[in-house]
Amino acid sequence: MRGESMATLCRPAIAVPEHVITMQQTLDLARETHAGHPQRDLVLRLIQNTGVQTRHLVQPIEETLKHPGFELRNRVYEAEAKRRVPEVVRQALAHAETDPSEIDLIVYVSCTGFMMPSLTAWLINTMGFRAETRQLPIAQLGCAAGGAAINRAHDFCVAYPEANVLIVSCEFCSLCYQPTDIGVGSLLSNGLFGDALSAAVVRGKGGTGMRLERNGSHLVPDTEDWISYAVRDTGFHFLLDKRVPGTMEMLAPVLKDLVDLHGWSVPDMDFFIVHAGGPRILDDLCHFLKLPPEMFRYSRATLTERGNIASSVVFDALARLFDDGGAAESAQGLIAGFGPGITAETAVGTWTTDDLRPSVEAGLDELELTAGVALSG
Repeated sequence: MRGESMATLCRPAIAVPEHVITMQQTLDLARETHAGHPQRDLVLRLIQNTGVQTRHLVQPIEETLKHPGFELRNRVYEAEAKRRVPEVVRQALAHAETDPSEIDLIVYVSCTGFMMPSLTAWLINTMGFRAETRQLPIAQLGCAAGGAAINRAHDFCVAYPEANVLIVSCEFCSLCYQPTDIGVGSLLSNGLFGDALSAAVVRGKGGTGMRLERNGSHLVPDTEDWISYAVRDTGFHFLLDKRVPGTMEMLAPVLKDLVDLHGWSVPDMDFFIVHAGGPRILDDLCHFLKLPPEMFRYSRATLTERGNIASSVVFDALARLFDDGGAAESAQGLIAGFGPGITAETAVGTWTTDDLRPSVEAGLDELELTAGVALSG
Protein backbone atom coordinates (compact mmCIF):
# COMPACT_ATOMS: atom_id res chain seq x y z
CA MET A 1 0.00 0.00 0.00
CA ARG A 2 0.99 3.61 -0.43
CA GLY A 3 -0.44 6.51 1.47
CA GLU A 4 -0.05 10.24 1.18
CA SER A 5 0.29 10.67 4.95
CA MET A 6 3.46 12.15 6.40
CA ALA A 7 4.01 9.33 8.92
CA THR A 8 7.56 9.50 10.27
CA LEU A 9 9.29 6.79 12.26
CA CYS A 10 11.25 8.72 14.88
CA ARG A 11 14.37 7.86 16.84
CA PRO A 12 13.93 4.62 18.84
CA ALA A 13 14.89 4.19 22.48
CA ILE A 14 16.71 0.97 23.37
CA ALA A 15 17.44 -0.76 26.67
CA VAL A 16 19.24 -4.00 27.46
CA PRO A 17 19.33 -5.79 30.83
CA GLU A 18 22.43 -5.56 32.98
CA HIS A 19 23.44 -9.24 32.98
CA VAL A 20 25.92 -10.02 30.18
CA ILE A 21 27.12 -13.31 28.72
CA THR A 22 30.04 -13.44 26.27
CA MET A 23 30.58 -15.86 23.41
CA GLN A 24 33.38 -17.51 25.35
CA GLN A 25 31.12 -18.07 28.34
CA THR A 26 28.44 -19.46 26.02
CA LEU A 27 30.92 -21.89 24.45
CA ASP A 28 32.23 -22.99 27.85
CA LEU A 29 28.67 -23.62 29.09
CA ALA A 30 27.83 -25.60 25.97
CA ARG A 31 30.96 -27.75 26.40
CA GLU A 32 30.21 -28.48 30.06
CA THR A 33 26.45 -28.91 29.83
CA HIS A 34 26.47 -31.10 26.73
CA ALA A 35 29.79 -32.91 27.12
CA GLY A 36 28.38 -36.19 25.78
CA HIS A 37 26.30 -34.74 22.96
CA PRO A 38 27.17 -36.51 19.68
CA GLN A 39 27.05 -33.22 17.75
CA ARG A 40 28.62 -31.00 20.37
CA ASP A 41 31.53 -29.91 18.19
CA LEU A 42 29.14 -28.97 15.38
CA VAL A 43 27.08 -26.89 17.80
CA LEU A 44 30.20 -25.11 19.08
CA ARG A 45 31.23 -24.26 15.51
CA LEU A 46 27.75 -22.98 14.69
CA ILE A 47 27.71 -20.74 17.77
CA GLN A 48 31.15 -19.37 16.89
CA ASN A 49 29.98 -18.68 13.34
CA THR A 50 27.13 -16.46 14.59
CA GLY A 51 29.66 -13.76 15.44
CA VAL A 52 27.61 -12.88 18.54
CA GLN A 53 30.19 -11.57 21.00
CA THR A 54 27.91 -10.45 23.84
CA ARG A 55 24.27 -10.86 24.86
CA HIS A 56 22.24 -9.33 27.65
CA LEU A 57 20.02 -11.40 29.95
CA VAL A 58 17.16 -10.32 32.17
CA GLN A 59 18.39 -12.69 34.94
CA PRO A 60 21.89 -13.84 35.96
CA ILE A 61 23.03 -16.86 33.95
CA GLU A 62 22.66 -19.12 37.01
CA GLU A 63 18.94 -18.27 37.17
CA THR A 64 18.54 -18.39 33.39
CA LEU A 65 19.71 -22.01 33.26
CA LYS A 66 17.12 -23.12 35.82
CA HIS A 67 13.55 -23.98 34.87
CA PRO A 68 11.17 -23.18 37.72
CA GLY A 69 8.13 -23.83 35.53
CA PHE A 70 6.17 -21.81 33.00
CA GLU A 71 4.07 -20.00 35.62
CA LEU A 72 7.05 -18.61 37.51
CA ARG A 73 8.86 -17.71 34.31
CA ASN A 74 5.85 -15.78 33.06
CA ARG A 75 5.69 -13.94 36.39
CA VAL A 76 9.30 -12.87 35.83
CA TYR A 77 8.35 -11.74 32.32
CA GLU A 78 5.48 -9.56 33.58
CA ALA A 79 7.42 -8.09 36.50
CA GLU A 80 10.49 -7.27 34.42
CA ALA A 81 8.39 -5.81 31.59
CA LYS A 82 6.63 -3.49 34.04
CA ARG A 83 9.95 -2.54 35.62
CA ARG A 84 11.83 -1.83 32.40
CA VAL A 85 9.35 -0.73 29.71
CA PRO A 86 8.33 2.68 31.15
CA GLU A 87 11.80 4.18 30.80
CA VAL A 88 12.17 3.25 27.12
CA VAL A 89 8.67 4.62 26.52
CA ARG A 90 9.60 7.93 28.17
CA GLN A 91 12.78 8.14 26.08
CA ALA A 92 10.97 7.36 22.82
CA LEU A 93 8.32 9.99 23.55
CA ALA A 94 11.07 12.53 24.27
CA HIS A 95 12.91 11.65 21.06
CA ALA A 96 9.70 12.31 19.10
CA GLU A 97 8.83 15.44 21.10
CA THR A 98 5.48 13.98 22.10
CA ASP A 99 3.81 13.17 25.40
CA PRO A 100 1.41 10.37 26.38
CA SER A 101 -1.71 12.47 25.80
CA GLU A 102 -0.76 12.84 22.11
CA ILE A 103 -0.56 9.08 21.44
CA ASP A 104 -3.57 7.59 19.63
CA LEU A 105 -2.47 3.95 19.33
CA ILE A 106 -0.03 1.74 21.24
CA VAL A 107 1.36 -1.27 19.39
CA TYR A 108 2.98 -3.75 21.78
CA VAL A 109 5.07 -6.57 20.32
CA SER A 110 6.50 -9.51 22.21
CA CYS A 111 6.72 -13.26 21.70
CA THR A 112 8.60 -14.28 24.86
CA GLY A 113 5.86 -14.05 27.50
CA PHE A 114 2.10 -13.71 27.77
CA MET A 115 -0.19 -11.20 29.45
CA MET A 116 -3.93 -10.61 29.16
CA PRO A 117 -4.85 -7.80 29.38
CA SER A 118 -1.84 -6.81 27.33
CA LEU A 119 0.85 -4.57 28.77
CA THR A 120 -0.85 -1.83 26.71
CA ALA A 121 -3.64 -1.65 29.31
CA TRP A 122 -1.13 -1.29 32.14
CA LEU A 123 0.76 1.42 30.24
CA ILE A 124 -2.44 3.40 29.64
CA ASN A 125 -3.39 3.14 33.32
CA THR A 126 0.02 4.07 34.73
CA MET A 127 1.74 6.45 32.27
CA GLY A 128 -0.82 9.10 31.48
CA PHE A 129 -2.11 7.84 28.12
CA ARG A 130 -5.72 8.71 27.33
CA ALA A 131 -8.40 6.11 28.06
CA GLU A 132 -9.35 6.38 24.36
CA THR A 133 -5.91 5.20 23.21
CA ARG A 134 -6.25 2.24 20.86
CA GLN A 135 -4.39 -0.98 21.68
CA LEU A 136 -2.79 -3.42 19.26
CA PRO A 137 -0.82 -6.28 20.87
CA ILE A 138 1.12 -8.48 18.41
CA ALA A 139 2.32 -11.77 19.91
CA GLN A 140 2.73 -14.39 17.20
CA LEU A 141 4.89 -12.86 14.48
CA GLY A 142 8.14 -13.42 16.36
CA CYS A 143 11.11 -11.55 14.92
CA ALA A 144 8.98 -10.16 12.07
CA ALA A 145 6.81 -8.28 14.56
CA GLY A 146 9.11 -5.24 14.64
CA GLY A 147 8.51 -4.68 10.93
CA ALA A 148 4.81 -5.50 11.31
CA ALA A 149 4.46 -2.93 14.11
CA ILE A 150 6.00 -0.23 11.93
CA ASN A 151 3.70 -1.15 9.04
CA ARG A 152 0.53 -1.19 11.15
CA ALA A 153 1.52 2.18 12.62
CA HIS A 154 1.97 3.48 9.07
CA ASP A 155 -1.45 2.14 8.06
CA PHE A 156 -3.06 3.82 11.08
CA CYS A 157 -1.47 7.16 10.19
CA VAL A 158 -2.74 6.81 6.62
CA ALA A 159 -6.25 6.31 8.00
CA TYR A 160 -5.84 9.09 10.58
CA PRO A 161 -3.31 11.50 9.04
CA GLU A 162 -2.39 13.47 12.17
CA ALA A 163 -2.36 10.53 14.59
CA ASN A 164 0.66 9.43 16.60
CA VAL A 165 1.52 5.79 17.31
CA LEU A 166 3.77 4.41 20.04
CA ILE A 167 5.48 1.08 19.31
CA VAL A 168 6.88 -0.94 22.21
CA SER A 169 8.93 -4.13 21.83
CA CYS A 170 9.80 -6.27 24.87
CA GLU A 171 11.73 -9.48 24.23
CA PHE A 172 13.14 -11.63 27.04
CA CYS A 173 14.29 -14.53 24.89
CA SER A 174 16.27 -16.04 27.75
CA LEU A 175 13.00 -16.86 29.55
CA CYS A 176 12.32 -19.38 26.78
CA TYR A 177 15.41 -21.46 27.55
CA GLN A 178 14.50 -25.15 27.74
CA PRO A 179 17.22 -27.38 29.27
CA THR A 180 15.67 -30.55 27.86
CA ASP A 181 15.76 -29.34 24.24
CA ILE A 182 19.09 -30.65 22.92
CA GLY A 183 18.55 -30.66 19.16
CA VAL A 184 21.18 -28.80 17.15
CA GLY A 185 18.73 -25.98 16.30
CA SER A 186 17.79 -25.50 19.97
CA LEU A 187 21.40 -25.51 21.14
CA LEU A 188 22.34 -22.99 18.46
CA SER A 189 19.43 -20.77 19.57
CA ASN A 190 20.79 -20.87 23.13
CA GLY A 191 23.90 -19.13 21.83
CA LEU A 192 22.16 -16.72 19.46
CA PHE A 193 19.25 -14.94 21.17
CA GLY A 194 19.47 -12.05 23.62
CA ASP A 195 17.12 -9.87 25.63
CA ALA A 196 16.22 -6.25 24.86
CA LEU A 197 13.47 -3.64 24.98
CA SER A 198 12.76 -0.84 22.55
CA ALA A 199 10.19 1.83 21.78
CA ALA A 200 9.63 4.30 18.96
CA VAL A 201 6.99 6.81 17.93
CA VAL A 202 5.50 7.09 14.45
CA ARG A 203 4.29 10.66 14.07
CA GLY A 204 1.54 11.47 11.63
CA LYS A 205 2.84 15.02 11.28
CA GLY A 206 6.35 16.35 11.81
CA GLY A 207 9.22 14.42 13.30
CA THR A 208 12.75 13.51 12.25
CA GLY A 209 13.50 10.06 10.93
CA MET A 210 12.23 7.76 8.20
CA ARG A 211 9.11 9.00 6.42
CA LEU A 212 7.18 5.83 5.67
CA GLU A 213 5.89 5.74 2.10
CA ARG A 214 5.02 2.15 1.24
CA ASN A 215 4.82 -1.14 3.09
CA GLY A 216 4.26 -4.77 2.24
CA SER A 217 4.03 -8.27 3.66
CA HIS A 218 5.02 -11.59 2.13
CA LEU A 219 4.48 -15.15 3.31
CA VAL A 220 6.75 -17.84 1.86
CA PRO A 221 4.36 -20.71 1.00
CA ASP A 222 4.54 -23.97 2.93
CA THR A 223 7.14 -22.87 5.48
CA GLU A 224 4.87 -22.69 8.55
CA ASP A 225 6.87 -25.25 10.51
CA TRP A 226 10.30 -23.75 9.80
CA ILE A 227 10.14 -21.35 12.79
CA SER A 228 7.60 -22.12 15.48
CA TYR A 229 6.78 -22.58 19.14
CA ALA A 230 5.58 -25.84 20.59
CA VAL A 231 3.47 -24.85 23.60
CA ARG A 232 3.91 -27.48 26.32
CA ASP A 233 3.55 -27.76 30.09
CA THR A 234 7.03 -26.25 30.44
CA GLY A 235 6.19 -23.24 28.25
CA PHE A 236 7.36 -22.20 24.81
CA HIS A 237 9.73 -24.55 23.01
CA PHE A 238 11.43 -22.82 20.08
CA LEU A 239 11.68 -24.92 16.93
CA LEU A 240 14.10 -23.88 14.19
CA ASP A 241 14.40 -25.75 10.90
CA LYS A 242 17.87 -26.10 9.36
CA ARG A 243 16.51 -24.56 6.13
CA VAL A 244 15.81 -21.18 7.78
CA PRO A 245 19.28 -19.63 7.13
CA GLY A 246 18.66 -20.06 3.39
CA THR A 247 15.41 -18.09 3.27
CA MET A 248 16.96 -14.93 1.85
CA GLU A 249 17.16 -16.59 -1.55
CA MET A 250 13.34 -16.46 -1.46
CA LEU A 251 12.95 -13.15 0.36
CA ALA A 252 15.60 -10.96 -1.29
CA PRO A 253 13.42 -10.76 -4.46
CA VAL A 254 10.52 -9.64 -2.25
CA LEU A 255 12.56 -6.70 -1.00
CA LYS A 256 13.60 -5.83 -4.55
CA ASP A 257 9.99 -6.03 -5.77
CA LEU A 258 8.81 -3.54 -3.12
CA VAL A 259 11.61 -1.12 -4.04
CA ASP A 260 10.83 -1.51 -7.76
CA LEU A 261 7.10 -1.02 -7.15
CA HIS A 262 7.93 2.27 -5.48
CA GLY A 263 9.84 3.41 -8.56
CA TRP A 264 13.25 3.09 -6.91
CA SER A 265 16.27 0.87 -7.54
CA VAL A 266 18.06 -1.29 -4.95
CA PRO A 267 21.58 -0.17 -6.01
CA ASP A 268 20.54 3.47 -5.48
CA MET A 269 19.23 2.95 -1.94
CA ASP A 270 21.02 4.80 0.85
CA PHE A 271 20.31 2.68 3.94
CA PHE A 272 18.97 -0.72 4.94
CA ILE A 273 17.63 -1.63 8.38
CA VAL A 274 16.93 -5.37 8.37
CA HIS A 275 16.37 -8.09 10.92
CA ALA A 276 19.64 -9.85 11.70
CA GLY A 277 18.51 -13.36 12.57
CA GLY A 278 22.02 -14.64 11.97
CA PRO A 279 25.12 -13.80 9.92
CA ARG A 280 24.03 -15.75 6.84
CA ILE A 281 20.89 -13.61 6.53
CA LEU A 282 23.06 -10.54 6.04
CA ASP A 283 25.64 -12.33 3.87
CA ASP A 284 22.92 -13.65 1.56
CA LEU A 285 21.23 -10.26 1.27
CA CYS A 286 24.56 -8.84 0.12
CA HIS A 287 24.82 -11.63 -2.44
CA PHE A 288 21.27 -11.70 -3.82
CA LEU A 289 20.77 -7.91 -3.79
CA LYS A 290 24.33 -7.29 -5.03
CA LEU A 291 25.10 -4.87 -2.19
CA PRO A 292 28.36 -4.26 -0.29
CA PRO A 293 28.49 -5.50 3.32
CA GLU A 294 28.61 -1.99 4.77
CA MET A 295 24.99 -1.45 3.71
CA PHE A 296 24.01 -3.79 6.57
CA ARG A 297 26.55 -2.54 9.12
CA TYR A 298 23.96 -1.42 11.68
CA SER A 299 22.17 -4.78 11.65
CA ARG A 300 25.53 -6.56 11.87
CA ALA A 301 26.53 -4.45 14.89
CA THR A 302 23.27 -5.33 16.64
CA LEU A 303 23.87 -9.03 16.04
CA THR A 304 27.49 -8.85 17.23
CA GLU A 305 26.87 -6.83 20.39
CA ARG A 306 23.40 -8.04 21.43
CA GLY A 307 22.60 -11.21 19.50
CA ASN A 308 19.25 -11.83 17.87
CA ILE A 309 16.94 -9.67 19.99
CA ALA A 310 13.83 -10.72 18.04
CA SER A 311 11.38 -7.91 17.23
CA SER A 312 13.73 -5.29 18.74
CA VAL A 313 16.47 -5.85 16.12
CA VAL A 314 15.11 -3.36 13.58
CA PHE A 315 14.73 -0.66 16.26
CA ASP A 316 18.22 -1.25 17.64
CA ALA A 317 19.72 -1.08 14.13
CA LEU A 318 17.72 2.08 13.35
CA ALA A 319 18.91 3.65 16.61
CA ARG A 320 22.48 3.00 15.46
CA LEU A 321 21.77 4.90 12.24
CA PHE A 322 20.54 7.83 14.36
CA ASP A 323 23.64 7.56 16.57
CA ASP A 324 25.72 7.77 13.40
CA GLY A 325 24.16 11.13 12.56
CA GLY A 326 21.17 9.85 10.61
CA ALA A 327 20.92 9.98 6.83
CA ALA A 328 20.92 12.84 4.35
CA GLU A 329 17.65 14.64 3.69
CA SER A 330 15.48 12.57 1.30
CA ALA A 331 17.83 9.56 1.51
CA GLN A 332 16.05 6.39 0.42
CA GLY A 333 15.81 3.52 2.89
CA LEU A 334 14.28 0.12 3.54
CA ILE A 335 13.25 -1.65 6.76
CA ALA A 336 12.55 -5.38 6.84
CA GLY A 337 11.66 -7.86 9.56
CA PHE A 338 11.69 -11.63 9.04
CA GLY A 339 10.01 -14.25 11.19
CA PRO A 340 7.65 -17.20 11.53
CA GLY A 341 5.45 -18.00 8.60
CA ILE A 342 8.03 -17.53 6.99
CA THR A 343 6.94 -13.89 6.94
CA ALA A 344 8.66 -10.74 5.72
CA GLU A 345 7.34 -7.32 6.78
CA THR A 346 8.88 -4.57 4.69
CA ALA A 347 8.72 -0.80 4.35
CA VAL A 348 10.41 1.87 2.24
CA GLY A 349 10.66 5.58 2.82
CA THR A 350 12.83 8.68 2.82
CA TRP A 351 14.79 10.39 5.55
CA THR A 352 13.26 13.64 6.73
CA THR A 353 13.98 16.28 9.34
CA ASP A 354 11.25 17.87 11.43
CA ASP A 355 9.23 20.11 9.10
CA LEU A 356 7.38 21.74 11.99
CA ARG A 357 10.40 23.42 13.52
CA PRO A 358 11.11 25.91 10.67
CA SER A 359 7.52 27.20 10.69
CA VAL A 360 7.60 27.58 14.48
CA GLU A 361 10.92 29.40 14.32
CA ALA A 362 9.65 31.59 11.49
CA GLY A 363 6.61 32.44 13.60
CA LEU A 364 8.83 33.40 16.54
CA ASP A 365 11.02 35.54 14.28
CA GLU A 366 7.93 37.30 12.96
CA LEU A 367 6.67 37.85 16.50
CA GLU A 368 10.02 39.33 17.56
CA LEU A 369 10.04 41.58 14.50
CA THR A 370 6.51 42.79 15.20
CA ALA A 371 7.38 43.46 18.84
CA GLY A 372 10.48 45.36 17.76
CA VAL A 373 8.50 47.56 15.37
CA ALA A 374 5.91 48.24 18.05
CA LEU A 375 8.58 49.23 20.58
CA SER A 376 10.44 51.43 18.09
CA GLY A 377 7.17 53.08 17.10
